[in-house]
Amino acid sequence: MKLRINWDALGITASVACAIHCAVLPLFFSALPLFGVNIIHNIAFEAGMVALAFGIGAWSLVHGYRKHHHRLLPLGLFSLGITLLVVKLFFTHYETWLLIPAVVCIVWAHFINYQSCRIHDHAHAEDCDH
Repeated sequence: MKLRINWDALGITASVACAIHCAVLPLFFSALPLFGVNIIHNIAFEAGMVALAFGIGAWSLVHGYRKHHHRLLPLGLFSLGITLLVVKLFFTHYETWLLIPAVVCIVWAHFINYQSCRIHDHAHAEDCDH
């Protein structure tokens, strides 16, 4: 039996985890520096979360594009969301203003990709590679 991973669900989960980290973690873990642990506003941790979201999202969306629906909208929304996340790393004063639209774009891209893959379930065009 072949294990099948729902990459869209994993991408949405990673995006939501990133949003929770950015929004809720500072509220609950503001005492961590007292114990020598600093993951709040840690640029390496933030960049790692962005890289994780990019890796999972890119794999999911490119797979859906190439194998199923051939729609550019999910890729465009995802690119916009990732770009906003990267910009957020450099402009921390506008973190919330950049984070909210970034997460909305990424989750929306995965949702559209998921729906498009289900609607076009193996309804392939001549340019499909399988």
